[in-house]
Amino acid sequence: MDNLKLEETPNNSVFNNIDTIQDPDIVGETDRDDKPVSSEIFTTERSLQGNITEIEYRCDVCNKTFVSESEVFIHKQMHDKGKPYRCEICGKYFAYNSYLISHQRIHTGEKPFRCQICEKTFTQNSHLAIHIRSHIGEKLFHCEMCLKSFVSNSNLTKHKRIHTGQKPYACQICDKAFTQKSHLVNHVQSHTGGKLFPCEVCEKSFVSKSNLAKHERVHSGERPFHCDICGKSFSDNANLVVHGKIHSGEKLFDCDVCGKSFFTNSKLTIHKRSHSGEKLFYCVICDKYFVSNSVLTKHKRIHSGERPFHCEICEKSFASNSDLNRHRRIHSGEKPFHCDICGKSFTQNSCLVIHNRSHAGEKPYHCEVCGKSFVDKSNLNRHKQTHTLPILSVQQHLSEH
Repeated sequence: MDNLKLEETPNNSVFNNIDTIQDPDIVGETDRDDKPVSSEIFTTERSLQGNITEIEYRCDVCNKTFVSESEVFIHKQMHDKGKPYRCEICGKYFAYNSYLISHQRIHTGEKPFRCQICEKTFTQNSHLAIHIRSHIGEKLFHCEMCLKSFVSNSNLTKHKRIHTGQKPYACQICDKAFTQKSHLVNHVQSHTGGKLFPCEVCEKSFVSKSNLAKHERVHSGERPFHCDICGKSFSDNANLVVHGKIHSGEKLFDCDVCGKSFFTNSKLTIHKRSHSGEKLFYCVICDKYFVSNSVLTKHKRIHSGERPFHCEICEKSFASNSDLNRHRRIHSGEKPFHCDICGKSFTQNSCLVIHNRSHAGEKPYHCEVCGKSFVDKSNLNRHKQTHTLPILSVQQHLSEH
């Protein structure tokens, strides 16, 4: 251990003749207050003579001072690991000062790197470089399993977990696992009830700043993510990615019961409930059950009358964003769903599905009275009225006479 060091200041002198410090037999032992007497620096005569609580322990690598020898020992481990730069806000250490500077922007919110195309800002230049690839279509990282390409290696790593099923981030409370650390962080807050980010418009709160940003676009109508193929816009990038699969036809998630394929795993999960009859989401107003929380949320607006999605052209309001999107096509004339057989286009995917049945000869809706079949439920309902009309006419005739 280093010998005791005493600093000389204008108001004191160096004390060299102190027996208890010079005696080699007691170096490293403790005094009456159980304070170590080695490696201390005394800045005043008073602190040397009596005020033992002001003793400081100094790191011989970076000269940082501490109140105990154990703290110096823990601190010096950071130097041994090659991470000498410490964030004063959260205590995290970094190998290089440039890494520390980039990290500190998380606390300050500073984003000095701006995209010249869309004005989006970033904390690091490397993040900006990756973002620019999304504009120019450059995707340098390729999946060897499905040949899909990505703008960054980290996105490729996340994608590969779809194939491997790997979920390396596990919740310590319920053992639920996730493919991404950010998903785990959001999930843990669902246990603690921590919703730190409130919306200033409707006062709804969210577990992450990114979730709040997505929600605020509901109020602003902002749709900054655009499809390069059809020009359709979306409020968040995840929806754009899912939409892109409509054009590519990519459906990686297959139902093991009926073989039907889906663009996302969440859609597959909801679909499987149609086989099991499982309905986990319950309306407390009318006691009705639903297969997904999103369907329940949409249903609740029937009771509340809430219509939070507004058309910016005619100001008509809707209970769901999907209803608003369908309505917008009235104004734009957009028909993004195309028949591969005859080339006919439709405003909704459900209309395309019904249309495809005319090519396949499929008629899955059957009249239980006469056995006649139809391609969609609405035609079946109109047909059923032909069976009930005569009865209604007789009942009306009897009531009039």
